[in-house]
Amino acid sequence: MRKPFIVLVRILPIVLLCVTSCKKNDTIVTASENKKKDSITTVTETKKAATVIDTADYNKRMLAISNGDTTGRWPVKTPYPLPGAILPYNRIIAFYGNLYSKRMGILGELPKDEMLKKLQGEVAKWQAADPTVKAIPALHYIATTAQGVPGKDNKYRMRLSLRQIDTVIKWAKPIDALVFLDIQVGHSTVKEEVPTLEQYLKLPQVHLGIDPEFSMKFGHVPGRKIGTMNADDINDAIDYLAKIVRENNLPPKILVVHRFTQGMVTDYKRIKKVPEVQIVMDMDGFGPKILKKSTYLTYIKREPVQFTGFKLFYKNDIKKDPNGLYTPEELLKFTPIPMYIQFQ
Repeated sequence: MRKPFIVLVRILPIVLLCVTSCKKNDTIVTASENKKKDSITTVTETKKAATVIDTADYNKRMLAISNGDTTGRWPVKTPYPLPGAILPYNRIIAFYGNLYSKRMGILGELPKDEMLKKLQGEVAKWQAADPTVKAIPALHYIATTAQGVPGKDNKYRMRLSLRQIDTVIKWAKPIDALVFLDIQVGHSTVKEEVPTLEQYLKLPQVHLGIDPEFSMKFGHVPGRKIGTMNADDINDAIDYLAKIVRENNLPPKILVVHRFTQGMVTDYKRIKKVPEVQIVMDMDGFGPKILKKSTYLTYIKREPVQFTGFKLFYKNDIKKDPNGLYTPEELLKFTPIPMYIQFQ
């Protein structure tokens, strides 16, 4: 069920090749250039946001997501979001990966144009399957990767080049895609790692993902044990995002939390729900359909937080069953219905 991780000694040669190639193709944009352009976008998007949300419409949409739930868990009771919220008005279809590695997901596996075309194809499938909710694209980029070696600061994680984040943001613009920056903390912490991405999280289209699988609280090497985060770790991310939203007059941020075991997230009832942040608990395991559905029901449905997500693995989900990749029509029958779909 574990996802691949890249050790430092394996990633370095790829880094050098990628940077050289990207420069030749003029795909790298500096953070300073993006800052000037996106400061205008921030103001424009903020002005467009409505002053209040239609609570009756919001309640109706949340009830639809609960898909006839009879347990009383769904829809989850939370404060209404700030104006401009993405969920539940849209369904996010995301491609996950890292530009340094073809092993970490579809985002880094295919050339840019082919990848974006494939993503738009998946968005179209979801839009056709459920015309009642707008399907929108996203690029979910692993910005900090867990490592199999300690590194100079003994944190077992590597913060990747900001130039690659600039590149992903540039790629997202032509298709009006959201961008998620994902953190694998290793021996570090959410509180230490999230602030390193602040310049990007201030942009209205950029959101955050955190991965408990690679949070090694008990000193293990990433990849050898499944890690864990508790409510305090997740709340650290929520607090930071909420602060950014308030200080920059932004619409709510989305926080994606990956999960596929009981121990990956503990004390879920203490996870904060605030108007500035929308939380997605993403079912992140791979395998046959029956196993994935069981995981979703056991760890995502039974421990409700706010919204749910479901990850699809193009390769690992179909290793034993060529028809093992869930279709939009099949996932729309789930309770609750996932509002974030991620492809790796």
